[in-house]
Order: sequence, then C-alpha cells, then structure tokens
Amino acid sequence: MIRRSLYGLLISVLCVSGMFAQAIRDTGAAVLPLTNIAIFSSGLAYFEHSGTLNGPTVINLPFKVNAVNDALMSLVLNDPASTNPSVLYQSEQTLFQTLRSLKIDLSDNPDMAVILGRLRGAEIAITAPAAVNGRIVGIEYRSQFTPMGGQTMEPWLSLYTEQGIKMFRLGEMSSISFKDPQIAADLDRALNLIVASRNYDSRDLTVNLPGTGSRKVSVSYVIPAPVWKVAYRLDLGGTKPLFQGWAIVDNDSDTDWSNVRLSLVAGRPVSFIQNLYPPYYLSRPTLPLAIAGTAAAATHEMGYGAPAPAAAPRTESRSFNQAMMMDSAASYEMAETTSARVRLAGSGMETAAGAAAGDQFEFTIKNPVNLDRRMSVMLPLVESAIDARKLLIFSGASSGGRSHNPRLGAELTNTSGMKIPAGPITVYDGGTYAGDALIEFWNEGEKRLISFGEDLSVNAAVMDSSSRSLVSVIVSGGVMTFNRSQEFVKTYTFKNTAAQSKTLLVEHPKTADTTLVSPQADEQTPAAYRFTVPLPTGKEYTFIVRESRPVMERISLLPLRHDAFLSYASNQEIPPRIREALQQAAQLRTTVNTAETAVREAETRRAHFVSEQDRIRKNLEAAGNQTQQGQEYLRRLVELDNNIDALTPELEKLRANVRNAQQAYENYLNGLNL
Repeated sequence: MIRRSLYGLLISVLCVSGMFAQAIRDTGAAVLPLTNIAIFSSGLAYFEHSGTLNGPTVINLPFKVNAVNDALMSLVLNDPASTNPSVLYQSEQTLFQTLRSLKIDLSDNPDMAVILGRLRGAEIAITAPAAVNGRIVGIEYRSQFTPMGGQTMEPWLSLYTEQGIKMFRLGEMSSISFKDPQIAADLDRALNLIVASRNYDSRDLTVNLPGTGSRKVSVSYVIPAPVWKVAYRLDLGGTKPLFQGWAIVDNDSDTDWSNVRLSLVAGRPVSFIQNLYPPYYLSRPTLPLAIAGTAAAATHEMGYGAPAPAAAPRTESRSFNQAMMMDSAASYEMAETTSARVRLAGSGMETAAGAAAGDQFEFTIKNPVNLDRRMSVMLPLVESAIDARKLLIFSGASSGGRSHNPRLGAELTNTSGMKIPAGPITVYDGGTYAGDALIEFWNEGEKRLISFGEDLSVNAAVMDSSSRSLVSVIVSGGVMTFNRSQEFVKTYTFKNTAAQSKTLLVEHPKTADTTLVSPQADEQTPAAYRFTVPLPTGKEYTFIVRESRPVMERISLLPLRHDAFLSYASNQEIPPRIREALQQAAQLRTTVNTAETAVREAETRRAHFVSEQDRIRKNLEAAGNQTQQGQEYLRRLVELDNNIDALTPELEKLRANVRNAQQAYENYLNGLNL
C-alpha cells in the first residue's frame, strides 16, 4: 500500500495560538487534492494529498478532534524544495489559555457586570443617557422592585469622574467604550478567537512549506476511519462453483472523494493512540540554591597512563532538501498484479487487483473512486471460479441420546489467487437462495469448510461409552504398577431418507490426553478429527470412533494387609509369576503378623503382672506386713516379681523375631523386579 520512502519525515511541530490564524490570513491556504486512500481492516485509513505547488505554500488540513493525535503521530511531508517546513495548530487549551491571557477575559463567558468588575481602574466612556467619562471603581448590586411586586438584584457601576464618584444602573447604559487601546484590541482579538473556534469538533493543522519553484508535493497521514467490510456470494449450482466478493466502504468524513485511488488492506497491525495533542507538563523537584552552602572536603587519587585524546568522529550531514529529493526519486508505483476476470452468473465486472502489502494483503480498486461525504459504496472485490465439494457436516460435540440433523455445507479451495478476508457468504444452489455462511481469513490455496443450513432428510444419533482394560503389571522396588487403558467409544448412527446418496464429514471432538485408535482420520483440527463417511440412500449407517487414554495406578506393597495380598494373588488379570510372588509375600506377611501377635500377648501378660503388683501393694498397706494376711500379700508380690523377671528375656526374643520377620518381608518385596 504505502510503498514510498519516508526520507521526508522531518516535521517541526509548533504549538501557537494567535499566530495560527494570522498565518492563514497573511499567506492564503492552497488546496492539495486528496488522491490516494488506503482503508485498513484495523479501523484506520491512510490518506494522501498530492499535487503540483509553486512557491511558498500554506496548506490547511482539517481533522476531527479524536483524530488529531493520530495525525500528529503519522503525518509525513514530501516536498523536495522545503528545507524547514512546519506544522502549526491550536493546542487543546489554546482558546481557553489565550482568552485568559488577554486584558479582557472572556474565557468563562462572563456578563457585562463581571467584565467591568474585572477591569477596575480602567477608563471608559459610557452613554447613560448622557455621555460620561471616568474610571471604573467597581460593581455593586442593589435590590430593585419588579412591576409584579417581587425583588431582583440590579448591577450598578461605580464610576470615578471629574465630579466625583457617580453610580449608573447598568441596564440604562446604551453604550460603553474603552479608552485604553490595548483593552479594545484584546476585546476584538478575543471575539475573533471565539468566532474561529465555533466548530468544537474540528481542528486545523496548518502545513507551512516555504519552498520555491514548481514541484510535486505530497502530504499523508493515518487517522481513524470506519472498518471496510466485505460480503461474498457463492453459487454452487453450476458445473464450476463461482465465488464473488463485494467491499463496502463508508466515507464518514466532511470531504468528498473525487477520482481517488482506493486500496483496501486486510491485516491486523499493532495500533495505538499516543496523547500528543494536549500539552504535557512534568512536575520537578525543588532544589536548594546552587549559590548557597559549602562544599564537602574530598581527596582524589593520582592518575597515570592517561591515553591521548581521541580525534572527534567525522560526521556526514545531509540537508532536508537533499532528503526530500531522494524521497521524490523513490518509486511510488504499486506492484502490478493480475486480477481475477471470471464471470459470476453472467457478470463481467472488473474486480480489484490483489497484492501483498508487507505481511498484509491489499486490494486496489482499478478505477478511480468518487464518493460524496457521508455516503457509502459497494465495490467489486473478487470474482473467481473456485473448487468446491458439497457435503454434509456433523459435529460429534452434540450431546448424545438425541436426534440431530447434519448441516448443509461445502468444502471450498481458494483458487482465486488472492487472500480472502473474513466475512459473510450468501450461498445459492439450484438457482435459489440456500442459506448464509461465515468464513474466517482464507489464504491462497487453503481449504475451508462452510455450513449454511441443516439437512432435514438425514438424522443422526450419538452414543458415548467407556471401558478399562489392563495392559501390564510391573513390580519393582516394593511398588506394584498397573498400566491400564481407558477406552472411549463414540457411536454415530446416521439414516439417510433422501432419494440420493450423500457424503458426510464427521467432526469428532478430541478428548483430552487421548490417542485416536480407530479409524484413521482424513484430517484434524486442534479440537476435532475429521472423517469422510458415505451415506447410502434409504439406509442406516453406523460409524464408531475409538480413543484411548493410558491410566497408571501405583500401589505400595509394604503396608498391604495379608488379605489384600491374597486378593491380588487371586486376580486372574495379573500374570501368574506376579501372583506367585504375591502369595509368597502373603506368607511372609503372615509370619510378621504372627510374630507381632506373640509380642503383643507377652506384653499383655507383663502388663497384667505389673497391674497385680500395684493392687497387692495397696492391699498390703491396708493390712500391714505383720499380719497373716500381710504375709500372704508379701509372698504373692515375690511370685509376681519372679514372673516378670522370667518374662523379660522371652519378650526380647519375641521382639527380635518380629524384627527378623519384618526385615525378611521388606527384603523380599524390595528385591522383586517382575
């Protein structure tokens, strides 16, 4: 699209106020016709004004307020004769700040009483009704009765005259004039600024080109614009399907397009708004005076081996005029392309020429475009015979258990030689309207599916099921791993009641973390597998898709109980050698359990003996050791103590048996590698 050098991108942007309007009045504005427009699908448009100018020239470029930032960011001037061009414009606060700076302040739309009150001390001449000269003392408000019996506050002017201070009711004055010529001049200037700024929605950029002689000049910029739209027609009824596209363009500006070269660009460039239009101020820190204060004492190390000063680098400069001349010598021609010239349903319209524009794609309308302001137009974009195959499309994502109808569709191949932007397609078949479809961006040579209705003559039902099967069992390091396969089965049943056979494309949704087992897919998308299925007339057709997902289960064998080992050992899915190993592990687990039981029993007996000793000691304290009963208690205490002493080595031996059995159990399991 914009195939031109940007050597001329040296623009001095000056923010001025009164000088802005004065420059236009003194010099006169030239008209540089709009010649090229490129509208982007990203909501922007490139505008180029070009023509022949003679001598120093001023060009006015009006912009809507919301487009000024983009214009300032993208404006390019190409003038081989101007060495110091500039662009002048009113800033966002120019009117308000300029009015505030004048001796007579009209920035807040004041009434006459407020204006005179602000000019205290100024000399004026009034007629009220006689002519009086004096200096303004101030404005005061007095209560005044209305004819209806109410009250109102009337402003009165206090005027210092040769006869002293006099009061005049403002409503009785027929004229007021200022003796100070600067106040009168500022009043005239303020009124001129207010008149010039009546169009609040528009701002002018004034381009000053102080060049000499006759030369070719261009000014270009990028600003927001309505997105160009596209609508397609597809005729599937003929022997060769025909595809036709129309571009819809809107001119929402206040400028008529006359003999404009129009390009339509499809792409998705990065675009943003930089707030360049309003003045921007930064806050700065307040530092102490540099002249005040004392310097801190410091020492400095001695230097040595200082290198000789390097020679200043040689620079090569080029004037702005030279840059402009290089730019004017650059080629401005678009790449020539061959456009599709195929008739669609008997038409012979001339379509746009398509060509790559960087990483985007550009359609250039071959004939100049004329379009009045605030009008829209449809222009032929593409017309070509394409490859198309009619088929039905069924999505397996539909919920199971219900009857569905597949969608009427077609598989299209882009043989137009152009990149086709996304848009709606009106489909015709059999000489009549068949439905509407949508298509995303369609690259050259790419195949795409569209659907535009439902086929009521074909019914489809979907059923889901799943199952698990054991693939392998591995025992290693005391861990038993089951590798299973989770199989998902989706059964499609189709019944074609039409009088002719049909071709159906099944889009089977992919299940997360699964692998397609059968059948082999014809193609796939990120979300689905696609299968081509023939549908014979008057018959049911069943189509089954199988997917599998690996499922791993890890079981630590050491903490398993004896009955768990026996349960796994009796599982016929587990290989025989692993079942035998598990039976051996169950026996070792039994040995550990038996040894642990013996320890618990011995500990229970010892605990009983200790408990009996405590009980007898309490009885002995009550009976006394000198009584016959007390002597019996002493005898029984000695006997219990002997039993405890005899049980201690036995208990140690039993605990050793548990440790040995547990070690043998763990060594066996950890040593398994099956």
